[in-house]
Amino acid sequence: MSTTTLPAPTLARKSIGWSIALSLLMIFSGILAIFIPPVAGITVTILVGWLLVFSGVIHFVYAWQTRGAGGVILELLLGCAYLVAGVYVLLRPLQGMVSFTLALAIYLLVESVLEFALAIRLRPLPGSGWLFVDSLITLVVAIMIWRTWPSSSAWVLGTLVGVSMLFSGITRLMISLAARRLITAIT
Repeated sequence: MSTTTLPAPTLARKSIGWSIALSLLMIFSGILAIFIPPVAGITVTILVGWLLVFSGVIHFVYAWQTRGAGGVILELLLGCAYLVAGVYVLLRPLQGMVSFTLALAIYLLVESVLEFALAIRLRPLPGSGWLFVDSLITLVVAIMIWRTWPSSSAWVLGTLVGVSMLFSGITRLMISLAARRLITAIT
């Protein structure tokens, strides 16, 4: 056995320790985002802006790898679109956040309609009523965002990201604690 190799239980404990720490960080960040949603919304908007810029650059790189003239033109156009959108969002994060909020309301409206259609299709199956409930709640949220848009932009993205981070952190923490108990029981 090499001196740099850790025994499996020790490595597992160390990994679980990091997982618990990251879970607690996610929970704290989620709570912070819920209490300060405009800051979280701007942060998410800037992150998406950078992802758009990165995607634009990747499309330009991929254009060099494409063999057909149509493919090169398409990749260059897509690269330009992503790059322009990303730079716009980075230069004007407040307007970007307002645009993302409207896009979110439209997305939730479409999701609600599709869930309703799926619920109708699956109506004879047990539990399909939950799809109707989910569809209705999603529709209400979409209408709430749309009716208060653009003023809702100050809280929607940050609050939703905060709630998501909070529940993801709690879920990850519970899984990590269960894994720690399992490792302790095994060893």
